[in-house]
Amino acid sequence: MSTLLPTSIVGSLPKPSWLSEPETLWSPWRLEGAELDEGRRDALHLAAAEQAVAGLDVISDGEQTRQHFVTTFIEHLSGVDFARRETVRIRDRYDASVPTVVGPVRRERPVFVDDAASLRTRTDKPLKWALPGPMTMIDTLYDAHYGSREELAREFASLLNQEARELEAAGVDIIQFDEPAFNVFFDDVRDWGVEVLERAAEGLRAETVVHICYGYGIKANTDWKASLGTQWRQYEETFPLLRDSVIDTVSLESRGSHVPMELVELLRGKKVMLGAIDVADPHVETPEEVADTLRRALAFVEPENLCPSTNCGMAPLSRTVAQGKMRALAAGTALLRAELAGG
Repeated sequence: MSTLLPTSIVGSLPKPSWLSEPETLWSPWRLEGAELDEGRRDALHLAAAEQAVAGLDVISDGEQTRQHFVTTFIEHLSGVDFARRETVRIRDRYDASVPTVVGPVRRERPVFVDDAASLRTRTDKPLKWALPGPMTMIDTLYDAHYGSREELAREFASLLNQEARELEAAGVDIIQFDEPAFNVFFDDVRDWGVEVLERAAEGLRAETVVHICYGYGIKANTDWKASLGTQWRQYEETFPLLRDSVIDTVSLESRGSHVPMELVELLRGKKVMLGAIDVADPHVETPEEVADTLRRALAFVEPENLCPSTNCGMAPLSRTVAQGKMRALAAGTALLRAELAGG
C-alpha cells in the first residue's frame, strides 16, 4: 500500500439498532430469514460508507454480518454440534457454554465471500476482512473428536486458508486473523501456534495481519486486565516469534492500555498496526492525542511501517462515539503525515 500511515479500524463497529441490540456484544439478531440477509448486507454497506466519510484509508467489514467474531464462522462448518453444549474456560478467564466438535470439521461452503464481493463493489479503497485465528477458535469450543488442541487448530487453519483465498479472489486486499489467545497460551504459541497461523495465511498474495488484544466488553476481561499490574508485557512472549514469521503486520493495543511503547521495537522490520484509539473509553480522542500516540511509536517503528488503527472493535460503543473516534483517527494521522512531509 502506497499511502503513508494508512488508517483502519481493527474489528467491529456498532450495528444499527434495527439489526441488533446496540452497545451490546454478541446481541441476537432482530430480523429473520430474507429480511436478516438484507439487513446485514445493508449494515455492511452503511459501515463502509461511515468509514469512508470519516476519512479512513482502508475499509473493513466492521463485523456487521456476524454476531460473534469467532462462532459465526464456526456456525458454517460441519462437524460442530451447536445443540450439544459444554462449559469450558475461555482464555483462562471465564466459563461459557460452547458448541461441541463431534466429527471432522469441514467448510462446506464460503462463509463471508459473498459479503466481501458485495462490499468490493462499494469502494475503490483497499479492503480488509477479519477472520478468527485458529488458536482462538479452538479456545471457543469443546473438542469431543480430535483430542488434541494442535490437531484441531491445524484443521481450522486449513479451513481458514480456504476462506482467505476466496476472499482474496473476491477483491479483499488485507486478511486479518484475530488471535487474542496469543496473549494467554504462550507455550502453545511457541510450540505450534505461529506455525499454524502461517498455515492459515499460506499462499496468500493479500497482505496478512494478526491482531492480538487484551479483550473488551465484558467484566471478565476488565477484571483480568486489572490484575496485570502497571505494565502489560505479554507481547514480549509473542512479538519475537511473529517478527520472524511470514505474517506481514502485527496489530497491538497502545492508547489507554498499559503496554510499554518500547515493546514495538521487538517487531522492528514488520508493519505495525498500532491502536491509537481507546475502545474502552467513550471519550473521543482529539486529533492531537492520536498524533501524540503515533509520534511516540515512531521511536520504535519506521514511518513506512506504521499503520494507525483502533485498539480493538467498537461494538460496545454508541454509533456517534464510534464515528467520532474514526474521524479522530483520520485527523490525527493527517497531522502526523503533515509533520513528516515538512521534515
